[in-house]
Amino acid sequence: MQKLTLDSANELLRDKMKNRNLQRHCFAVGKTLVAFYDYYRSKGRDTGTLSRDEWEITGILHDSDWEITTDNPEKHTLMLLDWLQDYETPEEMLNVFRSHNNKITHLREPETLLEWTLECCDELTGFIVAVALVMPEKKLSAVSTERVLKKFKQKEFARQVDRTQITQCENKVGVDINTFIDVTLSAMQRESDLLGL
Repeated sequence: MQKLTLDSANELLRDKMKNRNLQRHCFAVGKTLVAFYDYYRSKGRDTGTLSRDEWEITGILHDSDWEITTDNPEKHTLMLLDWLQDYETPEEMLNVFRSHNNKITHLREPETLLEWTLECCDELTGFIVAVALVMPEKKLSAVSTERVLKKFKQKEFARQVDRTQITQCENKVGVDINTFIDVTLSAMQRESDLLGL
């Protein structure tokens, strides 16, 4: 059985997902989860049994079956869990995937710090991309936390983004929305080449 590493996770993602922008979303979430792992550790918080790399792997793979399941959302994450039977995957990571599409699959309510961080940052990374794309430069470097917050309040902007899923960071992971945006945006800006922005 193959060990699940950053390399094998990237390989699995690229094998199962061909859309470049969807891949970039997965990479953005992976890099954001790494940034939060470091942030929580700097605050002395318990990040669970998964390593820094495993937090990134979780982000890379969280939507890896989305391109295939987009017309069958009830299968989203179930297909991924099926693929992962071929890999040595930690139970804590499998639980993250079980909780990821919980509103539809009802497999598991999010409980851990990682599960809730993914829940909150997943929509935020997409929102930040939307903000970058309306800037004249169309670059992440032109985006600020203040700009994201301003757009956040405009209900017509990126209206498909569930703002409450993002703002629950305050209650679920104990991080205020400004800091949560700042950590996410900084992580994405550091990886602007990877994200094509």
